[in-house]
Amino acid sequence: MTESTNATPRFAQTSFETDFSDQANLMFSTVQPAQLLEPKMLAVSEYRNEFPELQKVDFFQATQAQFWSGDPAHTPAPIALVYSGHQFGVWAGQLGDGRAMTLGETPDQNRQTQEIQLKGAGPTPYSRFADGRAVLRSSIREFLCSEAMHALGVPTTRVLTLTGAKTAVIRENVEEAAVVSRVAPSFLRFGSFEHYFHNQMLEQLKALCDFLLKHHFPELQDSRNPAASLLSEITKRSAQLVAQWQAVGFCHGVLNTDNMSVLGLTLDYGPFGFMEAFDAGYICNHSDYKGRYAWQNQPGIVQWNCFALGQTFVPLIGSTDETKSVLDVFKPTYDMAMRAQWQLKLGLTEPLADDANLIDAMFLLMQANHCDWTLWFRTLAQFNENDPSQDFLLLDLCIDRAQCQSWLDQYRTRLKLQGLPFIERQVAMNQINPKYVLRNYLAQQAIERAEKGDMSEFHRLHQVLSRPFDEQPENSVYAALPPDWAKTLEVSCSS
Repeated sequence: MTESTNATPRFAQTSFETDFSDQANLMFSTVQPAQLLEPKMLAVSEYRNEFPELQKVDFFQATQAQFWSGDPAHTPAPIALVYSGHQFGVWAGQLGDGRAMTLGETPDQNRQTQEIQLKGAGPTPYSRFADGRAVLRSSIREFLCSEAMHALGVPTTRVLTLTGAKTAVIRENVEEAAVVSRVAPSFLRFGSFEHYFHNQMLEQLKALCDFLLKHHFPELQDSRNPAASLLSEITKRSAQLVAQWQAVGFCHGVLNTDNMSVLGLTLDYGPFGFMEAFDAGYICNHSDYKGRYAWQNQPGIVQWNCFALGQTFVPLIGSTDETKSVLDVFKPTYDMAMRAQWQLKLGLTEPLADDANLIDAMFLLMQANHCDWTLWFRTLAQFNENDPSQDFLLLDLCIDRAQCQSWLDQYRTRLKLQGLPFIERQVAMNQINPKYVLRNYLAQQAIERAEKGDMSEFHRLHQVLSRPFDEQPENSVYAALPPDWAKTLEVSCSS
């Protein structure tokens, strides 16, 4: 039995507010949400079950739509963080939470403190003349992808609720406003450090470093050089994260330094896309005219971002040479993580010297034939090295069947060297290669129905994506090749 459901949800102040209460005007601004017209609770994620304190009073029932939409009469005064950053490789100066507001923090079931944000609840001092709103279209995409990435095992921010309203928002067209509540242990970014460094606020820069060590990396506080240890850990987490993106075919779309989490989480879902027909130069954001953030460029861009962060650590570490040495950890960490991903995805046990050639040949095959990323790796688990009659399953995914057969023969020889039983390998591969990912056209179908007031497709898709590695034969249509019309879909930063 829950307590009275008329109570207004309350969260504790964030540790950030507490630690920097004397420097609030330099670190964050207290803001007030802007009321939406007739807000309505559209969705609540299963993640809510991991917050026992919030379950004591049911914060997730329909009557709480005003709170989760940011009604100022029902929502405590949140804060917006200030930060700066490089956007598309160019220094952009001060940015900040332009449409995100942190309500406070609360413990999850593991007693780990989590911050709760509203995204789209109105303007802040950092909105740069924008309205601080988000639209239903982008909010649905963020909700679905955050939870889908979690189910895939990729570190990510999470979401709790999705609220819609009749308030009109003008983007390319007039759209309905929406607010998504998202969760993370911290929303601090690379750009948080850049802000204080480039404004020569070294006292605040050190305070930010000390805060992060105290609250999120306490195990590093007693190291010889805590700042160097912190930079090393952030760099390694970032390298491991981008390896996971590459493995599932995820393209972020806007890997600016202000969109990079210091905790190694996938942050800020905008014009993202999952690879379909393989193209190493795949660009998911049609505003990325030069392809800076193409799939094949993501590891190099994340490394570039780590170097941008590293610059801010020089005064904290005390030595340019030591800072450079710390940043050198990126490449070996990424290479090791990426090799491990390819080994798992191909069902290989102990690595062999020639595996790199096998993997390179596979990518040449996939590039030449534009094989569907998710279908290729999922179908690979069905390849039986002892039964060539099943080769057609993969041959059917390629235009050049002779090229495909040549690679399959190479793969067959490699699998026979390890002697792992087919069924055992198949089970292992199906636990690393998803059958279901959030393809753009699936999201678009859910969006179009939601914009007409029908959330049923959204909810069904959400459930399918919550079990991406399961066969789900009743939902196999969600694993099919995209229809021809999906090729014309374009996603930009607009939301």
